[in-house]
Amino acid sequence: MPIHLHQDLDRLAKEILSLGALAEEATNHAIEALIHRRADLAESVLSGDDRIDRREVEIEIECLKMLALHQPVAADLRYIVAILKVNSDLERVGDLAVNVAERALYLANHDPLDVELDFPTMGELVKRMVRDCLDAVVRRDVEVARRVIQDDDKVDEINRAMFDILEATMQADGSTVKRAVHLLSASRHLERIADLATNISEGVIFMVDGEVVRHQPELYE
Repeated sequence: MPIHLHQDLDRLAKEILSLGALAEEATNHAIEALIHRRADLAESVLSGDDRIDRREVEIEIECLKMLALHQPVAADLRYIVAILKVNSDLERVGDLAVNVAERALYLANHDPLDVELDFPTMGELVKRMVRDCLDAVVRRDVEVARRVIQDDDKVDEINRAMFDILEATMQADGSTVKRAVHLLSASRHLERIADLATNISEGVIFMVDGEVVRHQPELYE
């Protein structure tokens, strides 16, 4: 590998890790704001989104420069292409964390609904998936990536259960509708963050093994 390409790849790894740390922090704060009704944490997520957006643009420009200047092939090309996708997915994680924070901010200023919703378990799963998919990127760890993909089904199950509970709640009492809709939206956004962690993990498998595992759920049954 040419020395300059090696240096640029090392720098790119550090930059994507930095973006990942920002997206992970936003996700964690949004979840804590939702579960513990912390308006201050929700506000911090909203105020930090511009930083994530700027970093995503900078990394994309860096990737495109590397493709043009070094014309990498084989594993190096797969790595840069995968990082481009991971970069985009992390920016979307940040956007979804903002969406959760907005729902949390509304809910923190209104009386809680008297329903049992498993946001704590869902939140812990989503936080773990985001953390593990980033570890998989940094270490190029296929086993960790595959574990993240398997966890996605658990998040989907909780999201479906919350939908059923909140649908019944709204049907029983019309005064709950607006709060229930915000809770449904928060659950859906968390489920989408889990989907993006899964996408990133699929990118790691492609990066390391050259294997495309998207749309192949039978691999994880």
